[in-house]
Amino acid sequence: MNKMKDTDEIEKMREILRAAGLRSTPARISVLITLRKASKPQTHAELSDKLVPIGFDKATVFRNLSDLTDAELISRTELGDHVWRFEIRDPSHDRSSHPHFVCVECGTVACMNGIELPDEKMKKSLNISRISEILVKGHCMTCEPVPR
Repeated sequence: MNKMKDTDEIEKMREILRAAGLRSTPARISVLITLRKASKPQTHAELSDKLVPIGFDKATVFRNLSDLTDAELISRTELGDHVWRFEIRDPSHDRSSHPHFVCVECGTVACMNGIELPDEKMKKSLNISRISEILVKGHCMTCEPVPR
């Protein structure tokens, strides 16, 4: 990334943090930028592996993950394996329409975009007020390839 893009990204994170009523610290900015660049939800350990080498300790990373979750800037998901995973929240994106797939063998997590979910009529007929999370478990193609 070039310096201009880095500066723009940092300023955008500062604006997001200010709008949420949080101070824009280097740790918070780094956590947000790292999550924005991630292709899948990240664990505390995965984020620490990226952020500790650039000067942030694991406790600081964890504390900031908690603060950003409380401010609803990121989502925290537990996928049945007692490990929290974090991802950026898009305020215009309904979390209930963003299911995740977790492989029960290797623990790989993938976002499942473009999946049709129950519409409002179906939710009402099933007496569902609000869906907060949808999780699909199974085997990924690496752990259990489909035979040809």
